[in-house]
Amino acid sequence: MFQGAAALNLDVKGRMAIPARHRDALAKAGEGRLVLTAHPHRCLLLYPEPAWQPIRAKILAAPSLEVQSAMLRRLLVGFAIDTEMDAAGRLLLPPELRQYAGLEKGVWLVGQGNGFEIWSEAGWKTQQEAIFAQGDKLLPPGLADLAL
Repeated sequence: MFQGAAALNLDVKGRMAIPARHRDALAKAGEGRLVLTAHPHRCLLLYPEPAWQPIRAKILAAPSLEVQSAMLRRLLVGFAIDTEMDAAGRLLLPPELRQYAGLEKGVWLVGQGNGFEIWSEAGWKTQQEAIFAQGDKLLPPGLADLAL
C-alpha cells in the first residue's frame, strides 16, 4: 500500500528518484514492471504492472464508440508506457508525459494505495487549495459517516 506525499526533483534527463521507503515495495509489487500514464486531472499515474492490468482491462472493455469511453481510452491507454526503475531507483519520465502534466524540476509523488500520482509543484498546490476550499463539503456521499 502506497501512501504519503514526497517533494522530489527531476534531474536534467527527466528522471525522478523513487523515495527509498517505496522502492522495494514498488519493485516487488510489479516484479520490476511499472506502468506510467496520464490522468485526466493533468498529473501522471504510476502503477506496478499487476495493479494497472485490471484498470486497463476495464477501460478496454468499455464501448469504443461511446465518446467518453473513447476519450478516456485515448488518454489512459494511449499515454501508457511500460517502464522500470534503474539500478539507482530512478524512473525516467518521458518528455511527452512531462509536457502533458507540466512537470519541470520540482514534482510531488503522492501515494494512492495501489499506485502513485505524480504532480507538478503548481498542480499539487492547486489540488491542496481545492481541498481546503471544500471545507465541510469535502466528503462525498458514502463517506459522510467517516470518523477521523
